[in-house]
Amino acid sequence: MKNDLEANKRNAIEFYRTAYLGEPAKAVELYVGAEYIQHNPLVANGKEAFIAYFSEMAERYPEKEIEFVRVVAEGDLVALHTHQIWPRNEEYVTMDFFRFDDSGKIVEHWDSIQSVPKETKNGNPMY
Repeated sequence: MKNDLEANKRNAIEFYRTAYLGEPAKAVELYVGAEYIQHNPLVANGKEAFIAYFSEMAERYPEKEIEFVRVVAEGDLVALHTHQIWPRNEEYVTMDFFRFDDSGKIVEHWDSIQSVPKETKNGNPMY
């Protein structure tokens, strides 16, 4: 199956939104392939490790919010640029990359997370 870039973009957003907002098992069931390779150093490889991590985050921080700012797809990859707001108004900018298999399922993930600074030397926002 050739990569359907628009479907992969929608699925990456829904996967992330579903897991982030407290239903990681559902996210894995709907959007993850046979394997799940993780490059975030705080999360182990595999579906169960992903579910455990996001379940803990949902329990500890149920009021967190996420906004999807940009989504870009090329080949078997989708990149998400997000704005996250956590308790005490801690804000983060994230870049997440997902690799999809030939069936349109997510099988690999990389990310980078940065605190949103109060001020910048250039005056530009992070988004």
